[in-house]
This record gives sequence, structure tokens and C-alpha cells, in this order.
Amino acid sequence: MAEVSSAFCTSFLPKFPKLPVLPNIHGFAASGRASHRLTRCSISAEPMPSGTSSSTIPWGCEIESLESAFALQRWLSESGLPPQKMDIRRVDVGERGLVALKSIRKGEKLLFVPPSLVITADSEWTNTEAGYVMRNNSVPDWPLLATYLISEASLRDSSRWSIYISALPRQPYSLLYWTRAELDMYLVASQIRIRAIERDSDVTGVFNDLRARIFSKHPTVFPEEVFNLDTFKWSFGILFSRLVRLSAMDGKVALVPWADMLNHNSEVETFLDYDKSSRGIVFSTDRVYQSGEQVFISYGKKSNGELLLSYGFVPKEGTNPNDSVELSLCLKKDDKCYNEKVVALRKHGLSTPQQFPMQITGWSLEMMAYAYLVVSSSDMRQRFDEMAACAAGKTKSRMEINYPELEEQTLQFILDCCESSISKYSKFLEGGSPPDPITTNAQEANRRLLLKQLAVALCTSERRILFRAQYILRRRLRDIRSGELRALTIFNGFRKLFK
Repeated sequence: MAEVSSAFCTSFLPKFPKLPVLPNIHGFAASGRASHRLTRCSISAEPMPSGTSSSTIPWGCEIESLESAFALQRWLSESGLPPQKMDIRRVDVGERGLVALKSIRKGEKLLFVPPSLVITADSEWTNTEAGYVMRNNSVPDWPLLATYLISEASLRDSSRWSIYISALPRQPYSLLYWTRAELDMYLVASQIRIRAIERDSDVTGVFNDLRARIFSKHPTVFPEEVFNLDTFKWSFGILFSRLVRLSAMDGKVALVPWADMLNHNSEVETFLDYDKSSRGIVFSTDRVYQSGEQVFISYGKKSNGELLLSYGFVPKEGTNPNDSVELSLCLKKDDKCYNEKVVALRKHGLSTPQQFPMQITGWSLEMMAYAYLVVSSSDMRQRFDEMAACAAGKTKSRMEINYPELEEQTLQFILDCCESSISKYSKFLEGGSPPDPITTNAQEANRRLLLKQLAVALCTSERRILFRAQYILRRRLRDIRSGELRALTIFNGFRKLFK
């Protein structure tokens, strides 16, 4: 999809009020499903991780609930949503999606959700005192909206959004709901584990900051039994999977009821925005839909790991053209120029280790530049800065970062990193990881089974990319070395001839 949200980010700065609007989570998750067959897990009925007990989240519904979705549809229609060409239905693996009621043309505009039915940072608070305190403290949009959701949810029928909130999942699909032990057990091979840990830490940091600076000073307005870490993980899970940026409304971020029932298709390239002529939130279809077909939107050009991180599903292996795996590269501690290289990297905002995305089609110039820096010797120290600059994406011309004398050593280094990563994936996938802890609780056993299925699907897709890179690297190294051998044979032949 083009950009549903042109500026989300995958993690928060730990201290508020400097929290930015999070850049580049392109898209939003509806019911968190993809059009291709996928691995997905619904654990809302299962025991939640420590610190995220389902008993503390009394609002919302089970993700497959059609009753709550029908109630939402009726309320939206009564509140000004125009007649729709789509209807909510159970789709694929028993979950919800929007299905065409009649044939829909390519390029046709759909939805037309009026701004009055959209939640933004400007929305009116039912608890006016809470809204006044938050705005008076200049809380940024994301933590403001997270607090707003909790406030409105806690008021139940007193809130105008009660029916919408009742249709939201009680436990949003997100790695926020995996315990640290589960992340370490099932995602030890994948770099998405680090992202999940960082996200959990960031959300916790935001909550602690709000509690220290605002909630603790207004305990009657923000009682702890309502505004706590459990409810904040719920609200941030909703935002990570549903918030969109509307460029035609000055980049405003928003929750758009009804639109967030749309599911994901990696091949779709269409997105939501405000349409000034109709004065509603719309999207234009990029294909024809027949009556009864599910209508899709894109959550953005995301890897399988990113989809699991925010939305809790993994597309079937090979069906996501945007899939990638993060490969970790690191300077060698015994490098005589280690400190000089670290300085060059830090100057351009990089670190050691540093992760780079690798796709089935290859790897980036930035990864190659970083690898050049790793293998370069002291006689190339005058080039350290330009290598680091290119690794940070600050070099325009590919010709500026071409070191034929380092190519073989660089490719071998990347191959070694690939094979090290492959061994970690293989150990997990082939049963070399520690066995799951024994439990007599059937629900807990089912939960672990579901999480492991997700992890296996992700690790299989990521290892596939690494296997492809391994094949390409070995061929290139073979060609380089066979070329060198031929050149050496010719040289020795000439030498013998002259002798």
C-alpha cells in the first residue's frame, strides 16, 4: 500500500513529553488477518502473560465476535455512516472481515466514514476533567489517545464510543502479549525478539512517565485500578494495530471505526485518507471485487516479523513480497582499528552490532558498506568515515563505495554471518531448543502450542531468505575464486614459457 501512515515508528523514546508520533508503521490492522493462508493465534481466551491478566481488561470482545461487530455496524449507520457496499462477515479461519455486497469496480471509492465517527487527539472526552489534565500537560498524541481509550472504555455505556470499544479485541494481536520467557524460548533466533522486548520496554516507560508526572498527582481522576500497566498495554496494542495517519487532514492520526475491520493483503496497494469532496474517510480499490469476495487493504510493506510484532499473524511462507530478515553484523573485537571504526559508526548514528534487512532478492548497499568497514585493514583508515556514512545511507552514488580488493573478504564475512544465523534457526526448527516447560493446565498448553506455531511459521520464512542469500554468496565467492585460479594458472603458464 502506499502510505496509510507516513510517520509511525516502531518504538517510543523512553521519556515523555518528547515522544514523537511513531514513524512508518504503514497501515493499520483491522482484525489482524491476511488474505493468504496464514498462521495466527487468538489467545484472548487464554491466560495472559504475567502483568497482563485478562481479568483486568473487562471491556472489548473475543476477536471472532460477530455480534459485537453487527452492533457496531448498526450504531455507525444510526450515527451517520452512509450505506455501505460491504458487510461484516466471518471469513477464512472464523474471523471477521468486510465482504462485497455487490460488484465493486477498480478505482471505486469506499467507506466514506465521516470525521464525527473518527477518534483523534481532538476528540471530546466524556470525563472532561481527565481530558483537561492531559491536554494541560501537553501529552503527545500516542499516549494521549492510549489514555483516552482507557478513560472511555472504563465509562462503559456513559461513553459515546462504548459500542465501538465493545467491538475491539479484548486482547489485541501483538507481541506485547508474549512474556519475556516466551520470546526467549520461541523467537531466540529472530531479531524481531529484540524489537518486541524494546517495544514492551518503551510502552512500560511511557506508562511509568505518565504515572509519575500526571496520574499520581490526580489519583481521583486517574485511579490506579483503571489506569495501570495492564490497561495501557491493551490500549497501546489497539493503537499499534489500528491507528492511521490521514495526510489530507494535516497528518492527523486517528482510529477509524468500521475501516479497521478491513483485512490485509500483501498484493494490495491502497490506503485510507480523508476525501475533501465527500468529507469522509475513504479508500480507492486497486482491483475488481465480485459480490461475496472479501475486500482488502494493505497494512504496509512489512516483513513477516513486523506483521507478527504489531498484528499477531504470519503470512504463509513465500506469499509476502515484502518479507525480509534482519541480519546482525558486528565489528571484530580483536580488530586493531576497532575503536576508530566504532567512532566512525557512532558519528553516523550506527552501532555494533547493527542489524540490516535482507530480502529474498538480496541485500542493501548499506549492509555491504558496513561489511566493508568490518573487514578493512588499518591502511584503509582514511576510508572508514565514508564506509560508515554509506552504511548509514548517506551516500548517493554507488560508485563511491566500491572496493574490489575487499570484495571476496567482505562476501565471506556476510556469508559467515548468514550461516551463523541459519544455525540458530535450524536449532529451533529442528528441535534443538529446550523443551517447553511441563504444564498440567490445558489452556496454558494450548497457548504455548499456538505461540510455537507462530514462531515456527516466522522462523521458517526468515530462514528461507537466509538460505537464498547463502546460495548467492557461495556462488559469487566460487566465481571470484575460480577466476583468480584461472588468472594464476595463466600467469604461471607465461612464466614457464619465458623461462
